Amino acid sequence: MDWLEKTIDALAQQPAIGYAAGYAPATEPTAVAALALVAHGRIDAAQVAAQLLGSWQQPDGDVSIRAGESAPGWPTSLAVLAWCHCDSQQERIDRGIAWLLANRGKSLPRSPELGHDAALVGWAYAEQTHSWVEPTALAILALKAAGRSNDPAVREGIAVLLDRQLPGGGLNYGNTSVLGQLLRAHVQPTGMALIALAGEADPSKRLTRTVAWLSRHISPETTPMSLAWALLGLKAHRAEISPANDWLAAAAERVHTRDRSPHKLALLALAAKGWPA
Repeated sequence: MDWLEKTIDALAQQPAIGYAAGYAPATEPTAVAALALVAHGRIDAAQVAAQLLGSWQQPDGDVSIRAGESAPGWPTSLAVLAWCHCDSQQERIDRGIAWLLANRGKSLPRSPELGHDAALVGWAYAEQTHSWVEPTALAILALKAAGRSNDPAVREGIAVLLDRQLPGGGLNYGNTSVLGQLLRAHVQPTGMALIALAGEADPSKRLTRTVAWLSRHISPETTPMSLAWALLGLKAHRAEISPANDWLAAAAERVHTRDRSPHKLALLALAAKGWPA
């Protein structure tokens, strides 16, 4: 049995997972597990995970990091993604979407100290704070999955991700330059942004440079989570890496010999199949 089959079977038996082996289930890894199970055709098991995520939803619609926690609510987007792909109750999806639209990032005046347009609003890790790349990408994906691609908030979120691209391609967690110092791109947020930007126009042509940057900056040594998000982002733009399956298998082996994180394994399994349509 190869690593992928073994991982999917393990997730099907216990789709509610935590960040590390033996840890309590958490929203992000459980939602990733649900998406991986959907991608591999294990719908019944994915729905078990989606139902558990539903039991964690707060009355105002948000889903925090773990059951019983009321904030922050950034994982709500991942729960909505799982519900949309598992045909969960529309009422849960609607409440999650309403919370996301009511809890976007905070705009800031344009400043010469920052290289990006701080007035553009996406989503943040903590409610009512400045927008960051990863939560913005996840919220866009959730809203698109719910059929809200043309919502003004989604369009502005897309503008955020396009604006946060670095001149040579790639994104980091949120800034382009600070006090005149150009910052470096990072693999994981670049991959996540590329999934959200799939199918979007970019007259500046920076998106093409971002795909090329990411293709050049991953290797068999890339850490498992960054590798998984990178391959998902590249696949979304039809820029697949030929040795990807070998790299994923090697990354899974490293996880098994080090921390046995079910979250990392679920993300690698998702990357092996691609983002669910």
